[in-house]
Formats: sequence, C-alpha cells, structure tokens
Amino acid sequence: MCFCGSDFPHRRVPPEFRRGRRPFPGCRCGRMVFFADRLSGPAVNERKESYQGRRMKTVMVVFGTRPEAIKMCPLVNELKTRQGIRTVVCVSGQHRQMLDSVLEIFRVKPDYDLSVMKPEQTLFDITTGILSAFRSVLEAEKPDVVLVHGDTSTAFVSALACFYLQIPVGHVEAGLRTYNIDSPYPEEFNRQAIGIIGRYHFAPTPLAAEHLIREGKNPDTIYITGNTVIDAMRHTVKENYTHPELEWVGDRKLIFITAHRRENLGEPMHHMFRAIRRVLDEHPECRAVYPIHMNPSVRKVAEAELGGCDSIHMIEPIDVLDCHNFEARCHLCLTDSGGIQEECPAFGRPVLVMRDTTERPEGVDSGVLRLTGTHEEDIYRNFKDLLENQASYDAMAHACNPYGDGHATKRIADILETGKYDPWVAG
Repeated sequence: MCFCGSDFPHRRVPPEFRRGRRPFPGCRCGRMVFFADRLSGPAVNERKESYQGRRMKTVMVVFGTRPEAIKMCPLVNELKTRQGIRTVVCVSGQHRQMLDSVLEIFRVKPDYDLSVMKPEQTLFDITTGILSAFRSVLEAEKPDVVLVHGDTSTAFVSALACFYLQIPVGHVEAGLRTYNIDSPYPEEFNRQAIGIIGRYHFAPTPLAAEHLIREGKNPDTIYITGNTVIDAMRHTVKENYTHPELEWVGDRKLIFITAHRRENLGEPMHHMFRAIRRVLDEHPECRAVYPIHMNPSVRKVAEAELGGCDSIHMIEPIDVLDCHNFEARCHLCLTDSGGIQEECPAFGRPVLVMRDTTERPEGVDSGVLRLTGTHEEDIYRNFKDLLENQASYDAMAHACNPYGDGHATKRIADILETGKYDPWVAG
C-alpha cells in the first residue's frame, strides 16, 4: 500500500523490494513506496495474533530524528521481549543519515518508513508530509496505542494524527517545560500539545510529573519512569573504546561541544563560538572536539568563528556510540542540546548549557548543569571558572544525577503490558 491510500494492484512488487526499505516506484501517484520486513497494508493485518488466549496488544512506536531514536530504540527492544505485546516501528525519516546510524547500532528495523526528509525542509514540509503519510499506516495497523517521544515535529504530528483517528497516545519523556512558547522553538509548543492529546504520560522525573498534575492531567495517567537515555548508555559506552580524535587529544582535557538549536542561529551562535575560542586560546591544556551539525547555517557561523583554531577540531556528525563515549571521556561539555543535558551528568561531567532556558531544570537544581545563556561574556566567564576553579568543577562533577537509573524502558513496558510498575525514585 502507498501512503496515498492506493494499493497499486496494477504493478507487481518484485520480492527484492519487499525488504530493507528499498524504494519501489509502484504507485500511480508517483511516490516512491517503501517496504520493510513485511508488505504494508490492511491485508497483512487481518489476523490478530494472540497470547495465552488473549489478543496481543499492538504498540506502535514512532520517531524520526536521531535524538528520538537514541531514546526510543532501547524501548523498542524491551517491548519486543514481551510476549503480550506486538511491536510495530514506524520512522518518519525527519532525519535520514543520522537516524539510520542509530537504528543500525541498536539493530532496530522499522516496519514503516515515511521518508519525509527533503533538502532545506521547513516545519511546513515536515508537518504536512508526516500528517498525510502517517494516516495510511495507522489505518492499516489499527494500533492499541502509539508511543511518541519528547518534543519533535514527528512526535507532535504523529500524536495529532492519532487524535484525529481516536487512537490512544503514550508520551515518552512527558512533562518537560520551560513555559516559554518561543524557547525552545518549536519544541515547547510540541510538548505541551502532545500533553493535551496523550493518554499515557511517561514522566522522566518527579518534577516533570508535577508539571503535568498542575496542568490538570489525571494523576492516574502519569507514570514516573526515569529517562530512557540512561538505558541507552548502558549499551553504548565501551571501556575499550578508541577514536582518532581521542588520540589527538591525548593527555589534555577534552572539551566536548555541540551547538545547533534553531533559536541560537545568527548572533547568539556567533557569541557562543567567540567565547569558546577565547577560553581555548588561553588554556593550551585543553583540546575541543565539535561534531558539527549538518545545518548549513550552523556550519557557516562555526567556520567563521572557529576556523583556524589549533585547539579545536570540527568534525562531521558522529553516531550515538561515538557521542556517548566522547561524553564519558570529556572534562566538560558545552551544549545547547537537550539530550546531552541528561547524558553527561550520568558520567559526572559538568555541562554548560548555552541557552536562555532549559526544560530540564532538575539538572540545574541538582548542580550538574549550569545555564549560561548565549551572551559571550557569560559563557566565557563560566567556561573559564570550571577550568580554573577546582571547587566549582568538583561541585558539578560530584552532584547527583537526577535523570534515571537505566530501567525506564522496563517500567514503560510493564505499564503497557500489565498496568503495573515500580516508580523511579531519584537519589
């Protein structure tokens, strides 16, 4: 079946196109049709599998970006161990190359690939592409619940499609808030909108659960699970890991940098990179590695401000295995990312968050994160302080990680399979 609704009976689908997400131009609408382990469509789903005399619950997991995949692939693998659950995976392809590398590492093979990514895509492109394509998948599978993650456009639009078809939505990493609709943009809106639609709210922390309760969500639908990214890191961090960039760093202090957020493009990003370069120029004992984002606007600013600096290597994007192992070995991290705010504290690595707001205030409250804003002098002062003031560094490095214990996926699967679970308690 094509996502336009046609089953294209006029063309025979060659067997070699029925596996591995190879495109087949088989629909009269002109779309490239994608297949995975099985042919998509209602005919495949006429038979409902059962377990111990009960109909198996069909749980569809939807994601489309690298950060989502990192946090959802461990959940997919946990769900597939449950005998009472039939797991279906749909990826939007909002990211492409970066998404595929995560799927390969966790050995997750999608059942459906919407493949919506296009060059220089806009929020309009992503929204309309997913909404029109996902309808046919939902109508074919008729899932009992659809799981979405976090705050991406894939998560929001998938939840909206489910709402239109009255399919229950489970929101993984629910309840994170800044309550500033423009920061992060459009993620804060996406999270709040999914929260309105969601039937199950899997909150990663007690504070996230409190947000949902204050917003009027039914407490019986809120579950404190911990964050699934901690589960992911149990599988990706290797003791014997090596990388050419780590060899370049040698015995010096590794500074790990990520920067890409839409709201930081332009002058804020210039300020961020100028501050980083100033500190690196003053501290020859440091070496920085910056896996640069694919966004051409980010690359232009990075090259203008960081190009020619001997203390920093700007490298192409790295996969999740490399990223987690760099985080585990760095001295500290400067980032505007969301996920890294949760990941680095698991290794006792201080994080300077180059943003004006964060939807993860638990890290700031516990002392593992420091919110610097995007002004050059503020970033310069905080970065310099952690390199020159051992007490400041130790206070952040030894703070309690508030984000999970590595068993979030088990809790979510328990809830979906049995309705029971043991809540995560920080500390």
